[in-house]
Amino acid sequence: MPEVKGKMTVSEAGRKGGETTSKKYGHEFYEKIGEKGGAATSKKYGPEFYEEIGHKGGKKGGMVVKNKYGHEFYEEIGHKGGQKVKDLIEKGKMAS
Repeated sequence: MPEVKGKMTVSEAGRKGGETTSKKYGHEFYEKIGEKGGAATSKKYGPEFYEEIGHKGGKKGGMVVKNKYGHEFYEEIGHKGGQKVKDLIEKGKMAS
């Protein structure tokens, strides 16, 4: 059950505050603070940190896709990719 204080939930209040901040400062504000946070994290943990979380995230993401779509999905996208490469090779040959 959502936590309620007053007339709106905490989630609704947070969303409203985020929208207000977004309107006030704009997209560039979030880019700037994101860059600062990324630089601080990089300085604190180094490149190995990003390699580790990237590997974990990639493995987790791959398992989610595998479980959601199954073997046939990979066959289909592999076939599409192969056809695209074949078409590009043909276009290259014709251009020569």
